[in-house]
Amino acid sequence: MFTGIVEEIGTIEKIQRGSHSAVLTIRADKILEDISLGNSIAVNGVCLTVTSFTAHDFTVDVMHETLNRSSLTKLQSGSHVNLERAMPADGRFGGHIVAGHVDGVGKIVEIRRDDIAVWYTIQAEPSVLRYIIEKGSVAIDGISLTVAQVYEDRFSISAIPHTIRETILSEKRVGDLVNLENDMLGKYVERLLQPATTALPQSSITKEFLARCGY
Repeated sequence: MFTGIVEEIGTIEKIQRGSHSAVLTIRADKILEDISLGNSIAVNGVCLTVTSFTAHDFTVDVMHETLNRSSLTKLQSGSHVNLERAMPADGRFGGHIVAGHVDGVGKIVEIRRDDIAVWYTIQAEPSVLRYIIEKGSVAIDGISLTVAQVYEDRFSISAIPHTIRETILSEKRVGDLVNLENDMLGKYVERLLQPATTALPQSSITKEFLARCGY
């Protein structure tokens, strides 16, 4: 579980690509101060597991499903990525609940300055936009952000200078792809309100069975 508060910007050192997978080696600094094998690290908002590490970098495996659902396929050696360690139980909850499970990929279609802030407008699929509400939370490349406006096929956020400076938002340009994760509350509520679609197994205890047994 993460909060969407990026701890540092890492750099992709090496990518080993398989037929449907990849192994990323990522150079970092701060997050390596407290890291162990099997730890979860959010890389551009994608929860990945540390498989090895040194004093200067760590490696993670990226499976087929993750590549299909995220923008990690666009990474190259030298690419910068947002990094966040899993939230400690006794830590501050500065952002919102982020699982690191990407719902889809969006495309930046507009960037405009508004005094000290910068607005980013992102086009997304209906399956993602259905859970996005004005003043709600969304994770963009693992950054916890507040939705400022929602349109039919896109939404906008307004980022403060600190967020832009401490994340890879500063490098983003129109046409770039970003990972999107919706606030999970909406998805759970929708699922609970849906009627059951899977029939429950039939019980062998019937009225006739009970009668035969003297009940």
